[in-house]
Amino acid sequence: MEKFEIVKFYQDFLKRINDIKQVIKPEAIKKELADIDEQMSNSSFWNNQKEATRITSISKTLKSKLEKFNKVLSDIEELGILIELDDDDLFINIEETINKLELELHDYEIDLLLSGKYDSGNAIVEIHPGAGGTESQDWALMLYRMYKRYTERKGYAFELIDYQDAADAGIKSVTFMVNGINAYGYLKSEKGVHRLIRISPFDSNSRRHTSFAGINVYPDINGSDETIEISNDDLRIDTYRSSGAGGQHVNTTDSAVRITHLPTGIVVSCQNQRSQIQNREKALEILKAKLYLLKTQEIEEEVKNVSGKVTDNAFGSQIRTYTLHPYSLVKDHRTNIENGNPTGVLDGDLDLFI
Repeated sequence: MEKFEIVKFYQDFLKRINDIKQVIKPEAIKKELADIDEQMSNSSFWNNQKEATRITSISKTLKSKLEKFNKVLSDIEELGILIELDDDDLFINIEETINKLELELHDYEIDLLLSGKYDSGNAIVEIHPGAGGTESQDWALMLYRMYKRYTERKGYAFELIDYQDAADAGIKSVTFMVNGINAYGYLKSEKGVHRLIRISPFDSNSRRHTSFAGINVYPDINGSDETIEISNDDLRIDTYRSSGAGGQHVNTTDSAVRITHLPTGIVVSCQNQRSQIQNREKALEILKAKLYLLKTQEIEEEVKNVSGKVTDNAFGSQIRTYTLHPYSLVKDHRTNIENGNPTGVLDGDLDLFI
């Protein structure tokens, strides 16, 4: 790479980091963090658990934003020093350095777009098989594995909430939480119907089948300043024995909890915590998240989506199609973005689409 090309990249990086600086205002962040640290040092800080959790979450998000800014700025300044030294030996791996900086800046710019109220927080994800019987139940399991791998790739924490095995193969439903900064901001666009086209492993005649599964994504409002009032009279709480993928505490006691919100018909389940009390608390968290979305929806169709029905879970309503036969392609029907490596996508490589 010629020196003038390196300088051009450097000047572009400088402009972009300065634009970011104008948006995030690092000095204002430092002041806000200092104020938060002062609050947290107060002996009475944890007296109000909910407010303390909310402030701690804000602090974590601000620190992450500032750390990313300082890291990218430092890398750009190092590139500037290399240019000033004007030593050809130092330019040997310069292209790799520039590519790395481009990726860092791009990721940071995307992070800054996630400015919704709950974008920076955790995400609650539900997967339900649609039309297609055993085929769709198996497809729902494949999607579950895909999002679990995506979570691992992003360095997020994965928490299984409820897992219902299907009778023959696959799953009847699964609910899990993805914990990490911007988890909801990234995953909220995955809400919708996902379609799979493949040669069925369950068909002795090896025919091509089309399967559907629906994804719902909710923000985790626990610890936020959002207040959702739920009357005990509006709840029906059932307990049952845990089953499916859940670890050593599954199938030992009737610790799993299913809560039905009678006014709306919304049903939530949790079976993966260590006790019935913990399962009840987690189920109530998810119920509050669903009721919050229900409360804020403005379009009737979106209200239907909150109840677990992501439009019609069948042909014609899909947001993305994963074709494994007669050719290999994943296509998002909202953006027309395509990827010819469905194996990689199903292994969690979702950044292109998200």
